[in-house]
Amino acid sequence: MEDLFRSYWWLLFPLGWFVFGGLQSVIDYFRHKDTLKIIKTYADKGEQPPEALLKALEQPEYEDRRDRRRYRYRSHGERGSVFSVVLFGVLAAGFGYASFSNMYEAGDAFLIVAFVMGALALASLVSVVLAGRTPRE
Repeated sequence: MEDLFRSYWWLLFPLGWFVFGGLQSVIDYFRHKDTLKIIKTYADKGEQPPEALLKALEQPEYEDRRDRRRYRYRSHGERGSVFSVVLFGVLAAGFGYASFSNMYEAGDAFLIVAFVMGALALASLVSVVLAGRTPRE
């Protein structure tokens, strides 16, 4: 069992992501269900529910948080893209050197990683160049 854990410890991270994503869905379900119960109470009394309560049904809480986060960091998007170009470029150079020097006798593996990092650097560079030409929201 210890060998199994030692070989596949990294799977704990994606599994944890799935578990927490499922937990968030369950929490949103119960929040939605409680909101509907409150609206039903208003309907049984013959009253109009508040607009905030109806709006809570239209857009779940997690989407609202994501929209606020996007608005807050919109001005930093270009700097983040330039950072990605530099980061992936440096990683591609480092893995390229490791491949060239056949470090740890794994030159072919390092070459593959260098190509992937280079492709990510190129994609980030294209994103930076095109971000200046497209109109913003």
